[in-house]
Amino acid sequence: MQNRDKVLNLLGLATRAGKLITGTETVIMGLGKKKVKKVIVASDLQHHSLEKVQRAAKKANVGIIDLFTSQELQHAVGKERKVLALTDQGFAKALDKLISKGV
Repeated sequence: MQNRDKVLNLLGLATRAGKLITGTETVIMGLGKKKVKKVIVASDLQHHSLEKVQRAAKKANVGIIDLFTSQELQHAVGKERKVLALTDQGFAKALDKLISKGV
């Protein structure tokens, strides 16, 4: 299994574990409450939405990953979403580790 698939499987696992929030406004609220550990945005996210998420993430000092299309993210989490966020540090570290190996 390639690392790209492993990352997407990890996002699905985080969803089932209840450690992933989805949707632009929900993620921005989570960033404001310091609950978000890592943000994942679709590479084809609209520029306006991306700017809003980037501002909130920068303010909360949280990293953003934009390596996956909305189609890949939708398949991974089972919902049509372009903005996701991990709320668990363990999942965020595992995601960083997989991505550092290349996707």
